[in-house]
Amino acid sequence: MNVRVLVVEDEEVAADAHATYVGRLAGFELAGVARSAGDAVRLLNADAGVDLILLDMHLPDGHGLGLLQRLRAEGRQVDVIAVTSARDTEVVRRAVSQGVVLYLLKPFTFATFRGKLEQYAEFRSRLERAPGDVVQDDVDQLFGALRARPTGDTLPKGMGLDSLRAVVEALRAQPDGLSAAEAGAAVGVSRVTARRYLEHLADEGRVTRSPRYGGAGRPEVGYVWVGGT
Repeated sequence: MNVRVLVVEDEEVAADAHATYVGRLAGFELAGVARSAGDAVRLLNADAGVDLILLDMHLPDGHGLGLLQRLRAEGRQVDVIAVTSARDTEVVRRAVSQGVVLYLLKPFTFATFRGKLEQYAEFRSRLERAPGDVVQDDVDQLFGALRARPTGDTLPKGMGLDSLRAVVEALRAQPDGLSAAEAGAAVGVSRVTARRYLEHLADEGRVTRSPRYGGAGRPEVGYVWVGGT
């Protein structure tokens, strides 16, 4: 049976993209799209078969966590994946405390989206196969499905998460962007290495590329962070 998904997203382009992404995944079915918390409540009242909500935090009629709190108070146990640009650690903490199973930061590629939903599908599959009374190993395997790094988030060979974070922080500190040479100098790696990280971020849609003119020879490429604050 397919996992029925409700997309709760106020931005039209993002809502359409997320709905399209759901439709491309085997084992998932789009139950509807809500552009506000009020729309989400109405859709859920009309359709008790929703299994999963893809929940934005910034809605026109309230915060996503406010909607989630209301749903929990009403006894709704629908699973929730936060799909949001909200990076505040307090929001993340509150989301976890209210039962958000996964947290997906915008912007992202389809591969990353697919990885998160496949991760969730594996969790549901293990949960359905689990015996009525579980032992510690059963519980560890269930939670392990949620903690595992999804395939879509895997870094290319030879790249490390610490270096990637350093490049991201350097980009965030320079609103006008950085060249590969500047990024390398900022984080203590070679220009070639920095370019690999910058190109990876560009492929993920987290930075934009643009030519820089004014120097001798071919124009260099500048990379500007667009992945959120």
